[in-house]
Amino acid sequence: MSEVGARLGWAYGSRLDRSRVVAFRFEGRGYSGYAGDTIASALAANGRYVLSRSFKYHRPRGVLTMAGQDANSLVQVGPEPNVFADGRRIEAGMEVWGQNYAGSLDRDRNAILDRLSAFLPVGFYYRAFWGPTKDAFLKLWEPAIRKRAGLGRISLDAPAPDYDKAYRFCDVAVIGGGPAGLSAALAAARAGAEVMLVEQEPELGGSLSYRRGERLQERRRALLEAVAAQPGITVLTEATCAGCYADGWLAIEQRTRLHKLRAKALVVAAGGFEQPVVFRNNDLPGIMLGSAAQRLIRHYAVKPGSRAVVLTCNAEGYEVAADLAEAGVEVAAIVDPRPAAAESAAARVLSGSSLREAEGRDERGGRGLWHLQRVLTEPLGQGAPEAAWIDCDLLCVSGGTMPAYQLPAQAGARLTFEERGQRFAIERVPERMWLAGATAGASTLDEALDSGARAGAAAAASLGFGGRGQAAPARTEASRSDSFDWPLTAHPRGKDFVDFDEDLQVKDIENAVAEGYAELELVKRFSTVGMGPSQGRQAALATAKIVAGATGRSVAEVGVTTARPPFAAMKLGVLAGDPLTQHRHTPMHHRHLEAGASMQPVGAWWRPSYYGLAARRDEAIAAEVAAVRNGVAMLDVSTLGSLEVRGPDAAELLNRLYTLRYDSLPVGRTRYLLLVNEMGSIIDDGMAYRIAEDHFYVTATTGAVGAVYQLMLFMNAEWRLRVDVLNATAAFAAVNVTGPQARALLAALSDDIDFSAEALPYLHGRQGRVAGQPARVLRIGFTGEASYELHVPASRGEALWDRLMAAGAPLGLRPYGLEASRILRLEKGHIIIGQDTDAMSTPDQVGMAWAVSKKKPYFLGKRSLEQRRRVGLGRRLVGFETAERAPEIAESCLVMEGERPVGFVTSTCWSPTLNKRIGLAYAAPEAAPGQSITIRDRAGAARVVPVVAPHFYDPLNARQSL
Repeated sequence: MSEVGARLGWAYGSRLDRSRVVAFRFEGRGYSGYAGDTIASALAANGRYVLSRSFKYHRPRGVLTMAGQDANSLVQVGPEPNVFADGRRIEAGMEVWGQNYAGSLDRDRNAILDRLSAFLPVGFYYRAFWGPTKDAFLKLWEPAIRKRAGLGRISLDAPAPDYDKAYRFCDVAVIGGGPAGLSAALAAARAGAEVMLVEQEPELGGSLSYRRGERLQERRRALLEAVAAQPGITVLTEATCAGCYADGWLAIEQRTRLHKLRAKALVVAAGGFEQPVVFRNNDLPGIMLGSAAQRLIRHYAVKPGSRAVVLTCNAEGYEVAADLAEAGVEVAAIVDPRPAAAESAAARVLSGSSLREAEGRDERGGRGLWHLQRVLTEPLGQGAPEAAWIDCDLLCVSGGTMPAYQLPAQAGARLTFEERGQRFAIERVPERMWLAGATAGASTLDEALDSGARAGAAAAASLGFGGRGQAAPARTEASRSDSFDWPLTAHPRGKDFVDFDEDLQVKDIENAVAEGYAELELVKRFSTVGMGPSQGRQAALATAKIVAGATGRSVAEVGVTTARPPFAAMKLGVLAGDPLTQHRHTPMHHRHLEAGASMQPVGAWWRPSYYGLAARRDEAIAAEVAAVRNGVAMLDVSTLGSLEVRGPDAAELLNRLYTLRYDSLPVGRTRYLLLVNEMGSIIDDGMAYRIAEDHFYVTATTGAVGAVYQLMLFMNAEWRLRVDVLNATAAFAAVNVTGPQARALLAALSDDIDFSAEALPYLHGRQGRVAGQPARVLRIGFTGEASYELHVPASRGEALWDRLMAAGAPLGLRPYGLEASRILRLEKGHIIIGQDTDAMSTPDQVGMAWAVSKKKPYFLGKRSLEQRRRVGLGRRLVGFETAERAPEIAESCLVMEGERPVGFVTSTCWSPTLNKRIGLAYAAPEAAPGQSITIRDRAGAARVVPVVAPHFYDPLNARQSL
């Protein structure tokens, strides 16, 4: 044996680069393989088939599919857990470990659980953790269960790959690069459509890449050459379509990239899943699907065993036997359950037979579970050979094929079952989706190619390319690839696994039904069948048959469990994308930097926190607050959401969305906006300025403007009002000028706006020119002082800022940041949406019942708000204060009644204006000024503080109305 293991001749190993040897380690021992090898294939070449331990019973597990479709091959690669060993290529220096064992992979102390399986029946956890003894049981067993939970090891110090996203568009997306997918892509592209061809494997060709026959290989070469020559086809390999969503939205994972693809039409040619067969010890290493053995031979030049048995009910199994014999493997027998099975030149055929059980050996040659040693045949009818043991170290099973139904099912298609042929079929395929190949039920190469061509042409034709697409021809009985109704009775000694992921046996599914769970979705949740990494690919058919037999129904009546995205496990990093947050800058960003601002991210924006040295942060913030209270200061508020609402029904749209009335708002006035959702919870606020009868300028919070804009569009599409809505946030820059000297400053800079208190009173708005810039001026107040918001075109924002700074210098004008803004608003008792509110906050709870119209017949969330009022408050937002600085009283500290939490602190700060600590907190609904609440501070101490009105500063609002 060479350092890269025993390999077949140069006619095999299509994925190998034999000029490059790659060294890696598995379980601390050195191994080598060729470039292109997967972890599993390199280990198999070296005679190592045990890769990990099973989840529940810790049984040795090895290769099953060689396609990354099962949990048997999950291993740990360096800091990365749950890697498919049959899908990850080896790399120099790679450190690989098995998973889910105590001690070592060869000597797993937790393997004792396999012998204790009788005491761990399906659903035992529901009984153990329920009832009067559950607390004692949890206290005893929870530490041990938590220690054994999960499979791999997570490292918080693992380096993060460079994840990213790509946004793609095409006319026709073809999922699956097998013969049907290639044919579909060619047909659609030749019709003139832009095609995206998505293949999960590292190469195109599908089953043609490992099936035998020179004719098949010639067809594959011709298809690949045609695709390469077609400029209208873009190919993505090693890419998995994880989900199919509305409007042709496809999520495609390709290594560290998530492609967000919009396709106008979709062809699903994803093939099918070969099914294992259920018998005792059917999970032993050395037992694999027939296609897995073919992949080892053709792709990796690995001889998968010395003496084999093939268990099959179809022609594909006979091809496997021929491939094995050609690769030098002795085929002891072909076991075929059909009474009149075909003959084979590769081996003797045992017609009318199946397998009853398999036995294995340990790593030292004794009896054990380390690797397959022999199988016991079982006659299924008269005339079948008698039961007999057959020595073998390889068993290839081919129990039929299940179509890859997940993507069509996600789009709304339905999976049905034909009892006569024991096969599933996909029906009710939605519009703009076509099926091809094995997914559509094709069983021969010619059928697959023909169905692909028809599907591709039909998809292109539906978009106006080429001529009319041809419908798929009706399949004849002779062309259909039937399965076999395998016996699925529980073995008396168990270990006949239906779901390898969860170690579920036939009796487990039967017991779940006996417990009263007759519906498949309930069986799934009680037993966890189909909930592992394989998502039922190898278990769905067998489970449906067992449930059907136990409930006296047909498989068609039982069905299969719902297929939800993602199709395969996805890394959270792929979903998150680039970890570097992309921030936006306001038009005055560089002026803030020049002024020495300390910047901070707020949502997508960089905003000034305060101006000055970090070492003197508190002094700088206090000075900014004093400037607002005693002189004049200004704040960059360009990040506020800006929405233009125009049309004859503009007021009606705001009336239906927001809680106050806007049809009665006079032109030139502003009014507060409060938005609640369908359940009556606060989700945003802002201001509405009525510029004309049919024109409102609406502001929204920085973080919610996108959602508010979408809500306006969505509701308007339903209400069909005569109104247009434009998100103009990026088109405006805005500055809030505030303080006792604000009017004097702006009056000196105004060209055509009268800033006197009589001409521009509180809650009014004007349009004109300020500091030479066209501006919308809103007289509103968040600070408690006389305040003016100046909204100008974004291109004029920096010029406005400069003119204000220059003109305000004699008045002591200075910019202020978010920290001062938060203190100023808290002194006035103004809430911040998302900080002082949560998903359950209502206007009544936060003291804003005044912002809810009692006369309007309707607004979004009105009915829910009325219903919640009948239930009662449940909690109330109150103000509190203390003369102590008390930094231990912080946001999120609990408000307690005895030992029971009744609320929490939402906002608190030391007020330099009032010289005391003030704050807002949710407390019991009966809490009121004059009473006190108890806050558990960060140190765990209980602090009793008085409840006061939340309007700490100028409670009569005299100053902001000056």
